[in-house]
Amino acid sequence: MRIVFAGTPEPAVPSLRRFLESGRHELVAVVTRPDAVAGRGRKVTRSPVGRLADEYGIPVFTPRRPSEPEFIAQLTELAPDCCPVVAYGALLPQQVLDVPRFGWINLHFSLLPAWRGAAPVQAAIDAGDEITGASTFQIEAGLDTGPVFGMVTEKISVTDTAGTLLERLADSGARLLEATLDGLEDGSLQSVPQSNDGVSYAPKVGVEAGHVRWDQPALAIGRRIRAVTPAPGAWTEVDGTRLKLGPVELVEEVLPERAIEVRKTGVFIGTATTAVRLDQVQPPGKRMMAALDWARGARLRPGAVVE
Repeated sequence: MRIVFAGTPEPAVPSLRRFLESGRHELVAVVTRPDAVAGRGRKVTRSPVGRLADEYGIPVFTPRRPSEPEFIAQLTELAPDCCPVVAYGALLPQQVLDVPRFGWINLHFSLLPAWRGAAPVQAAIDAGDEITGASTFQIEAGLDTGPVFGMVTEKISVTDTAGTLLERLADSGARLLEATLDGLEDGSLQSVPQSNDGVSYAPKVGVEAGHVRWDQPALAIGRRIRAVTPAPGAWTEVDGTRLKLGPVELVEEVLPERAIEVRKTGVFIGTATTAVRLDQVQPPGKRMMAALDWARGARLRPGAVVE
C-alpha cells in the first residue's frame, strides 16, 4: 500500500530504513520536524529521518505544525493508505488523522498501557522495570490511548542505559511496525482496545531530571543515571562546577551522604544507603574521562561534597 512515514530522531531510522529496503509498501513521502540548530557549532541540521530520506530521493515534508493547511493539502493529494509513525514529535489534528484509510499507526516504545507519553524507555529504567517492549497502535485524539495491533517484549538488563535499550527496541520495533502494516494490508490483523488497568505515564525528561539527588538510595540513583543516559544526561555539582556523570557502580561500603572520597581504586560518593563508585565523568568543556583522572586534576578540597 501507499505509505507516508513520519518520524524525526535516530530511533525512527531503523523503521524508515526497513520500509525503504523491503519494497513491499510504496513509500511516497516522509514527514519530519523542521531542520533545527544543533551541536556546538550551532549549525542548522536535518533530522536523522530527513537525512535518510534525502539519500533515497524520497520527498520530505517539514511542516512547523501538521495543522498547516498547505501540509494537509499536500498529504491529501498524496492519498496514502496508511501513515506509520515513530517519534515524530508533534500532535496530529483530527483532519490529518482522517486522511489515510488505515489511519496513522504509531510505534511506541513501551508495553501499552504502561508508560504512555514522551519518555517511556527512561521511565521504565527509572522505575526498575525488568521487562519492557514496543507496541503498535492506532493514533487517536488521546495520549497514546488508541487500540493496539501488536507488541514485542525486551528484557531490561541491570547495565542498560536509555540509549542501549532504545537502540534494541528501535530494531525490534521496526520489524513489528512492518508486520503491522503487512497485517493491515492483507486483512489478517485486528486491533485490541487498551486495558484501563496498569496505565502509567512517562512525561518528557528535562535537564533538571538529570540532577542527581544524593539523599536517595544508591539503587534509585543508579537507575536514574542510567535512565537519563545519554540524554539529557546525569549531573551533579562539585565546588560550584557542574559535572556530568556516566553510569555508576553500586558498592557495599557506607559513606557520609554527599561526601566524595578519592582512592587508588576510584572515586566514591555517599548516598542515603551505600556508596556508589563513579566511572566516567565530563567536566565543563571537556570530553568524558575516567573519574579518577578527573579527581586527580580537580584537586578537590578536603571535605568536598556534591550538590
